[in-house]
Amino acid sequence: NRLIFFSNGFCRYLEKNFPDLKKGGVVIGYDARSHPQSGGNSKRFARLAATVFISQGVPVHLFSSITPTPFVPYTVSHLKLHAGIMVTASHNPKQDNGYKVYWSNGAQIISPHDKGISQSIEENLEPWPKAWDAVLIDSSSLLKDPYNDINKVYFEDIQRSCFHRTINKESKLKFVHTSVHGVGHEFVQSAFKAFGFAPPLAVPEQKDPDPEFSTVKYPNPEEGKGVLNVIFDLTKWGGVLFILGGVNEFYRICILIFPSSGEWKLFSGNELAALLGWWIFTCWKGQHTDQSAIKNIYMLASTVSSKILQAIALKEGFHFEETLTGFKWLGNRAKQLIDQGKTVLFSFEEAIGYMCSSVVLDKDGVSAAVITAELASYLATRNLTLTQQLKAIYEEYGYHITKASYFICHDPEKIKNLFERLRNYDGKNTYPKTCGRFTVSRIRDLTTGYDDNQPDKKAVLPTSKSSQMITFTFTNGGIATMRTSGTEPKVKYYSELCAPPGNSNPEQLKKELDDLVDAIVKDFFEPEKNGLTPQSS
Repeated sequence: NRLIFFSNGFCRYLEKNFPDLKKGGVVIGYDARSHPQSGGNSKRFARLAATVFISQGVPVHLFSSITPTPFVPYTVSHLKLHAGIMVTASHNPKQDNGYKVYWSNGAQIISPHDKGISQSIEENLEPWPKAWDAVLIDSSSLLKDPYNDINKVYFEDIQRSCFHRTINKESKLKFVHTSVHGVGHEFVQSAFKAFGFAPPLAVPEQKDPDPEFSTVKYPNPEEGKGVLNVIFDLTKWGGVLFILGGVNEFYRICILIFPSSGEWKLFSGNELAALLGWWIFTCWKGQHTDQSAIKNIYMLASTVSSKILQAIALKEGFHFEETLTGFKWLGNRAKQLIDQGKTVLFSFEEAIGYMCSSVVLDKDGVSAAVITAELASYLATRNLTLTQQLKAIYEEYGYHITKASYFICHDPEKIKNLFERLRNYDGKNTYPKTCGRFTVSRIRDLTTGYDDNQPDKKAVLPTSKSSQMITFTFTNGGIATMRTSGTEPKVKYYSELCAPPGNSNPEQLKKELDDLVDAIVKDFFEPEKNGLTPQSS
């Protein structure tokens, strides 16, 4: 019922905004989720959504098979459609499912459309005639299958981001890929082929779609090595490995390497962003002799992500901007800049989400995986590893040490009380001035719209009363953000400590950041008092 109501309301809202909706239409994709408690599976839900639109005379481009999420926003832009729907719950537990919506610009919806669609759903809670009869759409001329076309042109488009095809063909590095029971296997294989690579080895236990996610607790590479545990039998693979791990619908990517030291190195989302941002800018710079073009170059990151791109931008002369958390903000801002004639080279969020090409205005694990492989292959020709290059980036642009984690809490009232305590710390409408031995120098509250660093005390970034988010800046240069998750019962924190170029003591920075985080957890979160369970992995 809920999916039908969503589709009813979304269809009516699109009709109000696009008089030519019946000429263009929408695209619908889906992942491989299926669970008895949900009453069906992603494919069935996608067909029901298609039935709603077709019953109103709206053309629907419904993928005939599972696809990675990036295919949906790509199709919206490629076919110039009015909207896109992806039926997926991303990295959530197996019993969940979700309904992700894209606007005509190829980016996820933001205000005012999110509020408009919600209101339209409330106004359309009666199922339309034949809305349940998905079989009827099979004979409709309004039903189209974009699978073969998109599966061809998408890879043609992303291969334009390939900079070293000769090196790729000669690469001796060994890549292993796991889709973590999701949809990514076939598409990563195709991406490697498009870039001139031999196909990566597949982890057999996690290669095929499996709605039960049988080898992991959560299909989420953010959880670390626990999600990639089946890979750790080195006798199976042998040699130096680069592990490319994707999320269920493959629009996130993580990288795990086994260097000669004999220990695994799992790159954080911020570390991989530093590498990809450096690589993509280096390639752009090598292709442009007229360096005045740099004035139109942009990179973007979410506000809780590392500021390493900002440091690179300041030294190299291009632009850096931050947005609110989530690729809906990054994608829409990128589109605005592109429409102004700017070039957005790279965008990222620390939750291992990367937009390495503007052909998709969302995070895209498929292109990120193969571009990372290209970077690693290029470095190998210079006898460098990803770890060594990351160190070189930090030494040139300044060390950016980050630490992030979360607490689980199923009681919304406790979460609300936690944040309200911080807003009324030493009396009404006062925030903490210290945290342990650390002094607070700035407060930005994107729930209330307060920012004491602005002349009028009003935050520049958009605010939302429906979510909790407070950022503390400290006199030692540290910054920490506490926020709630939009999809899970989590309270997250993100912290970073930066040093100017030339600082050669990263261990001291790590110790300082550890002490700061410990103080934040103890004084601000008060986990025992608030019933918070720490991240287990």
